[in-house]
Amino acid sequence: MKTPLDRLLIAADAALKTLSGTAQARRPMPVELPGPTDPAMAASDKRLAGALMRVNHVGEVCAQALYQAQALTARSPAVRAQLVAAAAEETDHLAWTESRLNELGDRPSWLNPLWYAGSFALGLVAGRAGDRWSLAFVAETERQVEQHLASHLDRLPAADRKSRAVVDQMREDEAAHGRAAEAAGAARMPLPLRWAMRGAGRVMTTTAHWL
Repeated sequence: MKTPLDRLLIAADAALKTLSGTAQARRPMPVELPGPTDPAMAASDKRLAGALMRVNHVGEVCAQALYQAQALTARSPAVRAQLVAAAAEETDHLAWTESRLNELGDRPSWLNPLWYAGSFALGLVAGRAGDRWSLAFVAETERQVEQHLASHLDRLPAADRKSRAVVDQMREDEAAHGRAAEAAGAARMPLPLRWAMRGAGRVMTTTAHWL
């Protein structure tokens, strides 16, 4: 059994790995999607792919913070274990998106420490509200992230099969996390809160596209 101090140290270690770029994926990078590819993507396509993958990387930075904070404050061991398992899959996403940014010659967001801190605070608030509301936050977040990733599949250059494969696998994983949260007893998130979450997400994605 882990003590509260153990869990706090684990969360601190996760934060350091997330922000230092040393997170390691347990699963290999997704296999490229079938289709034609251009080994020398146009410069404009490469910039677009880099910006979109930076946004996705920020999403994974936020996911690490949210899940770590919610696991810290979870009241049920079963819910805590579920959050920890989801965080492990999100670590794969974090490592994949960072690797893809490197391959595209692009960079992570300069504001990652700010994104992490803000998301960790939100995760603590959600967790302190109780497990049903914490799970509701997970379910709604993952639903919105799934929609966001689907839009990126529409926007990524057709020739960038590597990025498309990563985003497609991320979308599947996020949908599974949302379904698991609902099955575990998530409450129904009120509509005004869903709108607020969507608005905050738009601010983050718009800013991360450039910064």
